Amino acid sequence: MQLTRYDEIREAETFVLKQIQQEFFSKEINSLKSGKPLNKDTSISTLAPFLDENGLMCVGGRLNKAGGILPSKEINPILLPKNSHISVLLIRHFHEQVKHQGRLFTEGALRTAGYWILGGKRMISSFIHTCVTCRKLRRGLETQMMADLPEDRITPGPAFTSVGIDVFGPWEVCTRRTRGGAANSKRWGLMFTCLTSRAAHIEVIEEMSSSCFINALRRFLSLRGPVKIIRSDRGTNFIGAAEEMRVNTIKVEEGPVQQFLDKSYITWIFNVPHSSHMGGVWERVIGMTRKILDSMLLESSGKPLTHETLATFLCEVCAIINSRPIAPIPSDPNDPMILTPTMILTGKVDFLPVVSDSLSLQDVYRAQWKRVQILADIFWNQWRKQYLSILQSRRKWKSKTRNIKVDDVVLLKDPAEHRNNWPTGIIDRVFPSDDGIVRKVVVRTIRAGKPTFYIRPIHDLVLLIESEQ
Repeated sequence: MQLTRYDEIREAETFVLKQIQQEFFSKEINSLKSGKPLNKDTSISTLAPFLDENGLMCVGGRLNKAGGILPSKEINPILLPKNSHISVLLIRHFHEQVKHQGRLFTEGALRTAGYWILGGKRMISSFIHTCVTCRKLRRGLETQMMADLPEDRITPGPAFTSVGIDVFGPWEVCTRRTRGGAANSKRWGLMFTCLTSRAAHIEVIEEMSSSCFINALRRFLSLRGPVKIIRSDRGTNFIGAAEEMRVNTIKVEEGPVQQFLDKSYITWIFNVPHSSHMGGVWERVIGMTRKILDSMLLESSGKPLTHETLATFLCEVCAIINSRPIAPIPSDPNDPMILTPTMILTGKVDFLPVVSDSLSLQDVYRAQWKRVQILADIFWNQWRKQYLSILQSRRKWKSKTRNIKVDDVVLLKDPAEHRNNWPTGIIDRVFPSDDGIVRKVVVRTIRAGKPTFYIRPIHDLVLLIESEQ
C-alpha cells in the first residue's frame, strides 16, 4: 500500500490537524467532549464550534442549512489557531496557488479548501508583506527622509559662486548650405544654475565632449567670475573635464571632502549615479527652459534653426528665467519689490528701492554704485526672509524609514529591463549621511559569473530580505 493514496494522505492530514488543535484548543476540546458550554471569554465562542466525526473541531456558525448552495467543508470549515506553523504553511501553500495575489484571493482559497484560521486576515497580510516573490513583483522602491539642504544652497554670496550644471538637448541646426539643400549638425545647451540666487546661464556646445565642455566653462567663468563649488551628475563629459582641468573632484564613495590640491580653485561634487532627484535644482530650471524654448520654436516654425538663432533664443530664455519670482509675490502695495535673480545679476529694477538710514536719497542719486549696493542688500534681506522659508518644509519623503543595511538582499532597478529581469544583489557597503540616514549604498551583483559593484541611491532599490543585523 503506497503512502500517496488519497485516504492515507487524508488520515495524515487529520492527524496533524488534531495535534495542532489539541495543542492550542485543549480546554475547548475537553469542554466539547464532556458536553459543557464553552467559556464566554474564549475567542471561538462566537463560532459555535463542534467536533466532527474525525474528532476535529469545526465552525458551527449559522449556515448549516446552506447545504444546497455550499459544500460542507465551506459551511463547517476546520478551525486552526493563529501563529501556528501549520497555519503559516497553509497560507503559503494557497498564496502560491493563487500566484501571489492579494489577501482576498489567498483567504478565499483557504475558505474554499475548508480552513478557518483565527485572525486569518492579519496573518495573511503579514505573510504577504514579507513574501519575497510579492516584493519582487509589487514592492515599491526604497525611500528615506529628505536630506537637509547643503550649505552651499543656503549661504548668501555673489551670484554663481556655487553652481549646478547639466547638459540638455540636442537640437538640429543648419550649419551650411549645400547643393542638395542644407547640412545639419547637433547642438546642446549647457545649463549653469546658481544654487543660492537660482539664476541661470546657458552656453551652447557643439558636441558632448570634454573639450567642448571646458571651452563653455571657460566662457562662463570669464563672464560670471570664479566659482567655488560645482555640482553635477556623473556624465562622462563632466568626469573627463574634471580630470583634465585638475579640479578637486569629490566622489561619493570617498566620504568627507578631501583637501584641495595646491593649485585647485574649484570643488567639484558629483552626485550618485542614477540619482537625478539630487540635482532637482538644475533639473527644474532645465524643465522651464524646454517649455520656453518650445514656445519660441513654435513661433518661428518654418524658418531654419541656425546656431546663431539657437544661441539668441537661449539668451532670451535666460532673461525670462532670471526675471521669474523665486519667492511669493507680495500683496502689500507699499512693498512692490519682487524677488528675482535679475536683481542680483544686473542691479536693475523698474523703481528706486527704499533707502536705508545709512544712505540718504541724495547719496543714491550721486553715486550709482550705492544704488547697486542697496539693491544687493535688499535682495539678500528678502532672500533670507522670503525664499529660505520656502525651503524649510519637505514636500515628500517626510518620515524616517528603516535604514538599508549591509547584507540586505535587494532588487536593483534597471530602466532598460522589465521588472522581472531586474538583477538581485546584496548590499556590500552603506554611506550614512551626517544625520545617520543611509541614502547611498554599494550593491554587489553577479554579472557573467563575476561579482560587479554598483554605487546607487536607495531609490533604485527594492528590499527583498532584511539582514539579521
